Amino acid sequence: MRTERAVEPPERVAAGTDDYGAGDNGEPLQVAALPYRSHARGRDILLVTSRRSGRWILPKGWPHHGASLSQSAAREAYEEAGICGTIWQHEIGRFTTTKVTLDGAADFPVAVYPLKVEVELADWPEHEERQRQWFALADASEIIAPDQRDIVEAFYGSGVWTGY
Repeated sequence: MRTERAVEPPERVAAGTDDYGAGDNGEPLQVAALPYRSHARGRDILLVTSRRSGRWILPKGWPHHGASLSQSAAREAYEEAGICGTIWQHEIGRFTTTKVTLDGAADFPVAVYPLKVEVELADWPEHEERQRQWFALADASEIIAPDQRDIVEAFYGSGVWTGY
């Protein structure tokens, strides 16, 4: 499994240079980080609250100009959760999320990249807009947004992540 070290906060991209990723069929694609850690009592994932509804979700957003999809996922984790670490370069799966747009509601695929958390910052770009919290898998499965539940459970059930 290839990983990319991203311990330092990603460099900021000038305002207005973000662009939409493209999915398999050219449709808009978002990216998400699946932040995880291991400790003596087990394994946890980190979730953040969404700005609009306050639901617990994975850090996610649109890919950034000049960055790979995995780098963009790491940047979203930094901006939304104040975390840095080692991001996997290959997605582990996708889920579909519904976003409210000017034209109404639209569904978008989200590519998910695991992030082994190595640094938690006390201050980060969206700290006043979101909460972050570590959850054991059983607890996270109960509260995470339903559209993200299956991919989190599949990741933890695979056992493949334990060495990273």
